[in-house]
Amino acid sequence: MTPRSVHDIRNLALFGHAGSGKTTLVEALLAAAGEIGAPGSVERGDTVADFDPQEKAMGHSLHAALVHLEWAGHWINLLDTPGLPDLCGRALVALPAADTAAVVINAAAGIESGTRRMMDAAKGKCRMIVVNKIDAPGADLGALMDAIAATFGRECLPINLPAADGSRVIDCFFAPDGSAATAFSSPSAAHDAIVDQVVELDEALMAQYLEQGESLDPEQLHAPFEQALREGHLVPVCFVSARSGAGVRELLDILGKLAPDPTEANVPAFLKGEGTAAQAVEVVLDAERHVVAHVFQIANDPYRGKLGLFRVHQGQVTPNSQLYIGDGRKPFKVAHLLRMQGKNTVETQLAVPGDLCAVARVDELTRDAVLHDSHDEDYYHLAPAAWPQPVFGLALMTRKPADEQKLSEALARLMEEDPCLEVSFDPRNRRTVVRGLGEQHLKIVLEELSTRWNLQLDTATPSIPYRETITVVAEARYRHKKQSGGAGQFGEVALRVEPLPRGAGIELGDEVKGGTIPTNFMPAVEKGVRQALAEGALAGFPLQDLRVVVTDGKHHAVDSNEVSFVTAGRHALLEAVLGARPILLEPLLDVQVKVADALFGEVSAELAGRRGRLTATDSPAPGWTLISARVPMAALEGFESRLKAICAGESEFVLEAGGHEPAPQDVQAELARVFSHGNGNGNH
Repeated sequence: MTPRSVHDIRNLALFGHAGSGKTTLVEALLAAAGEIGAPGSVERGDTVADFDPQEKAMGHSLHAALVHLEWAGHWINLLDTPGLPDLCGRALVALPAADTAAVVINAAAGIESGTRRMMDAAKGKCRMIVVNKIDAPGADLGALMDAIAATFGRECLPINLPAADGSRVIDCFFAPDGSAATAFSSPSAAHDAIVDQVVELDEALMAQYLEQGESLDPEQLHAPFEQALREGHLVPVCFVSARSGAGVRELLDILGKLAPDPTEANVPAFLKGEGTAAQAVEVVLDAERHVVAHVFQIANDPYRGKLGLFRVHQGQVTPNSQLYIGDGRKPFKVAHLLRMQGKNTVETQLAVPGDLCAVARVDELTRDAVLHDSHDEDYYHLAPAAWPQPVFGLALMTRKPADEQKLSEALARLMEEDPCLEVSFDPRNRRTVVRGLGEQHLKIVLEELSTRWNLQLDTATPSIPYRETITVVAEARYRHKKQSGGAGQFGEVALRVEPLPRGAGIELGDEVKGGTIPTNFMPAVEKGVRQALAEGALAGFPLQDLRVVVTDGKHHAVDSNEVSFVTAGRHALLEAVLGARPILLEPLLDVQVKVADALFGEVSAELAGRRGRLTATDSPAPGWTLISARVPMAALEGFESRLKAICAGESEFVLEAGGHEPAPQDVQAELARVFSHGNGNGNH
């Protein structure tokens, strides 16, 4: 079967912390629907979603995997995403493809950092929570439900309840059995709570429910239920045990009957044009209109080539469809339209609006590209996503000089797959530098470079990405004059620099009057200014958080040219910065560490010894403390290894970019001294 109507489709992405059991749950759902004979296991390495050899070896998902199943006339597309904190970017690529974000929680571990991160990232989508491992020894499901409501809001309400022993679940929505024994609460109380929450959005239904005392059947509640999901007014909580199968069929029923189809979910925001000129455009789930589809994921395989997974938002795609990529002039032909079942592909003849499919061996495909069949949709794109910023770096050197080009190509492929992988080149040390979300992220990248591209690499710690800024307003004027027979060079630039708040970036302004600098030379002035901003003035690091305003200048009718004004602009900016009391900024990282309560003191002391500043503590589960701190990047080298030693491997460590703050005076003085002696600091 293939879905013939948008109303048949349910698109669900499973998110959650590593170890919550997402991949095992996918196996249980596929087996219950008859797509596979028996569920595989992560331990045996025979699951449908974790098919990569590296995933099997690690016992963790490393990329989002798409599978599908049919249940009671519904076509359910499932995206199983990585749960490792360092791979959250690879998980978030699934978000634009999903109508429902299902955040899976390990009943024994409670609310973890990945739970919080994904619940926050999925705001704007219809969300649900799936509590897995309800039969785990010692799991306090009532306390966990209280913690979910306290953490994520009273809109989180159970739609079914676990039995006291976790052997089954009891329906609380369709036909609740008020006499059934549960682990906490009661089916009738849970039913009333969820109905009360839903009818708040429908005044007529609320009047019928309250004034006449009439019970409401699920059909009456369907429309306001979907509205409550769209508006975040309701986050249903379901209970399952993927291992035993308890609650799995009930979850499938909930997905089929209550999860939104694409017409009931929040519509993605498409724009046409770039930057401030971009305008919102309407994309309609109509099979008769022009095709508009979004490539949400790219997978590269050295043997199978490039695979692009996409969601159809408008129109329909068939084999032999001619599609354009972005604003490309030349279309490609869909030779084979594919459905994904893990690594396996099945050819299909139709992809209707809302459907998820794939095409292979189209090298021009990129993640976030929009596919369309008419030039009317040129320059369409989804509103830009906010990805976590890479914070952890490694310098890479090939052991074989002949492999340098191969490394460059392999990293380009990996960046297509992973939005949180950043690659740059350090020209002074002639090294390629990769940055990711943590040590584990880059270890996985190194393993992928080794196994998929057969690259042998050495690594080194890159320099810290310090930045420079200014603290007061200053002005400077610089005249570039050169005469060497014939036409000379002449350009004069006056400008002012002003400090901006931290994180504001760079602003450029123009107050030139009377044509003292002709307009045709202003781009050259800007080029020189930007060169100086990239070079830095104090210690050779890029400048940030300042406004540069060109105020005046002079030109010569014969000798002025672009080179003259590039040079004058560059030197004027450097002189102004040196007069504006420049300082060096060091990058900070927001660190979250989950440790056993008994180790709180030792880990806190370790962070303090690294100039860390404690910002918050929390108790995500009994016996555990979540420490939040802000620590200079320069002081974090070796922290992950030290943490493993302190905690015997039983800990959790998440990094996020935390902005910049002034570096200690001794650090500033040393880096300025090195720079003044002509020994730059590597990767700036």
